[in-house]
Amino acid sequence: MAELRTEEEQLDAIKRWWKENGTSLIVGAVLAAAGVFGWNAWQDHQHNTSVAASVEYQQLLGLASQPELDDDARNEAQAVVDRLASEYDDTLYADLALLLDARLKVTADDLEGASSALQNVIDNADDDYLTSLARLRLARIQNEQGEYDAALATLDGEIAASLEAQRNNILGDIHHANGDDDQAAEAWRNAQALAEEQGQPLYGVALKLDDLGAEEATL
Repeated sequence: MAELRTEEEQLDAIKRWWKENGTSLIVGAVLAAAGVFGWNAWQDHQHNTSVAASVEYQQLLGLASQPELDDDARNEAQAVVDRLASEYDDTLYADLALLLDARLKVTADDLEGASSALQNVIDNADDDYLTSLARLRLARIQNEQGEYDAALATLDGEIAASLEAQRNNILGDIHHANGDDDQAAEAWRNAQALAEEQGQPLYGVALKLDDLGAEEATL
C-alpha cells in the first residue's frame, strides 16, 4: 500500500506540474517550431527576391548594351529601373540599376536626371565601392556643367582606396577646367603614381600631362 500511495503521489505531482507548466512548454515548442519555419521562409523569400531582381537587372543590362536606344527602349529601361528601385530597393541590383540609369541618361543628354540617380546611390547604397563609383561619376558630370566647387565637394566624400587613382584623375580634370594647371598636374601625377602602385591601368593621364607641358611651353 505504501508503494501504491507513493506511485499515486508521484502521479498526482506529475499532473500538478503538468497543469502548471504544460501550457508554457507547448507554447515554447510551438514558438520554436515557428521560429525555425519563419527563418527558413525568410531565407526562401530572400533567395526568391534576389533571383527576381537579378532577372530584372539582366533585362536592363540587355537594353543598356544596345548601341542606340529608341524612345520605346528607353521607356522600357526606365520601367525596369523603377521596378528595381521600388520592389527590390533592399538589393544590390537596385543600386546597380541606378548606376546604369545614370549612364543612359547621360547618353540622352539628361544630366540632371543622371545626377539625381547618382545622388540616390550616394545617399542610400550600403556598398562603399558603389557609392564611390557614384561620387566619381557625379563629379564628372558636375565638371562638365562647370560646377567646379560642387565637383570638388563631391570628391571630398569618402572614396574607396581602390578608386583613389581615378579620383585624382578626375580631380586633375576639374582643376584644369577651372584654370588651375599646377594643381591639375599634381593631381594627375598622383593618379599615375597610385595607378602604378595598385597595378591598375589608367589611360590618358600621361597624354594630359604631355599636353599640359606643351601648353606651358607656349606661355
